Order: sequence, then structure tokens, then C-alpha cells
Amino acid sequence: MNIEQARVVRHTALQAGYRSLELRAPRIAGAVRPGQFVHVQVPRLATSVLRRPFSVFGAQGETISILYKQVGKGTEALALLAPGEEVSAIGPLGNGFPVDPGAALPVLVAGGYGVAPLLFLAQRLPSRGALFVGGASREHILCASQFEALGWRVRVATEDGSLGVRGLVTAALDAWLTEQPAKAALVFYACGPDGMLRAVGERAIMNGQPAWLSLDTHMGCGVGACLACVQKIRGPAGTAVWARVCREGPVFEARQMVWGEQGAGGKA
Repeated sequence: MNIEQARVVRHTALQAGYRSLELRAPRIAGAVRPGQFVHVQVPRLATSVLRRPFSVFGAQGETISILYKQVGKGTEALALLAPGEEVSAIGPLGNGFPVDPGAALPVLVAGGYGVAPLLFLAQRLPSRGALFVGGASREHILCASQFEALGWRVRVATEDGSLGVRGLVTAALDAWLTEQPAKAALVFYACGPDGMLRAVGERAIMNGQPAWLSLDTHMGCGVGACLACVQKIRGPAGTAVWARVCREGPVFEARQMVWGEQGAGGKA
């Protein structure tokens, strides 16, 4: 874990209020793995002393990038950052995705800006597979062309039918799964809303396949001290235990999850 004064290199506005922020943070960039996150002190936010967690969108050389959407005071303040300015960042934090799927075909499933850690993962995985990405409409489908450029097969679902399959991303996933051979060797990686994560995990468990799920949970300190982001999981002996999403997660295997059991700091 490193604390760095990260300098803004590039700040790019994307569609539908999404933005990409590139930061020069050499120590974090050199250590981060897909699925880990950084805790950023947002400037110009005098009303809050808490940092904000962001999944790492990519890392190259001495820089990292994050993907976010303007949804409140914190991200509105973050959007004001200009190249050359600095922010305090702690990272890399948490446990990320395993990056060796063995002989299994990797299957990535993303909801909205859940594509952020999955694009980073797609760049690091030794083999290419399939990506399923969903959103409310075509404006909320991010990075599809970047996955395709890396050699991934991309399938899209939108709730309004403006791009790809109409419906939830699991509709596109289910259609694809029916085309696969029985007992196909697949490994799932997913990031998005809890409902989507649970659905992906259930499908994987039903077929005896692993699924690595990245939880998006409200956090306080980001380093495991405040216990604001606890999630109940199954421990090594099969008994239910509380885990800190920021410390033991944010990535958990589907068989670990005890859904519907979160602490006071869980999602509202």
C-alpha cells in the first residue's frame, strides 16, 4: 500500500456523464493488479473528510486511470480536476482477480461502469474470451471497442433495446451459454450491481464453474479499520463470517457469498 500525491495527466469526458481520469502515481502503478482499487482524497470537498474508492481502470508505466460517473457532490468535485493538479491517493488496496484461468475460457460480465476493472483484467489475462456488457441504453455501454481491439468477443444488452439484446445482461449471457458445449470449461469474472453478481454466480455454481465477483460496496476508511463495508461470506469451515470488502475483497468467489447479509455500511 502506498500513499502518493498523484498528478493529473489527462481528464477525459465520455458519454452519459462518465469520465476517465489518468493519474501519474508511479508506486501505485507498479504494484496494482486487476480488481484492486485506490482511495482518493477528492479536492474542493470541504464537507467530507472521507476518501472515495475507485476501481483501477488501467495501469501502464507510471500512470493509472480510473473510470467514474458524475452522480453526486464527490464526483462533481472530482470532475473539476485539471491536468497538472494533484490528489492524494492510497493504493493499491484490496484483493483483485486471479489472472490465470488455466485451461478455462474467461467470461467477463459487466454492468455499467463495472467494465472498469474488467478492461484492466482483459489486458492482463493470458487468453481471450467473451465479454458481456449491459446498461440502460447505448449511451451506458462503455469500452466495447477497446475489448474488441484486444481480441475479445463482445455481446451487448440494453434495457431499452437501443443496442444489442433487449433486456438485462444475463439475457445475452444465457443465450450464449446455450451455444456452449456441455460441461465447457469456463471461468467467470463479474463487476456490477449485486443482483447481476448474484445471477452470474448462481449460473456458475449450477454448472460447477468458478465465478469471481467484484463487489461495489460503500466504504469508509478503505483499509479495514472502520468495518463500514462488511459482507457475510462462508469461511473455510463453511460457517458464515463477516468479511471486510475493502480488505478481504472486493473480489470474492461466488461460493463464498451469503447474499442479503451486509453490515450497516452496505449498499443503501
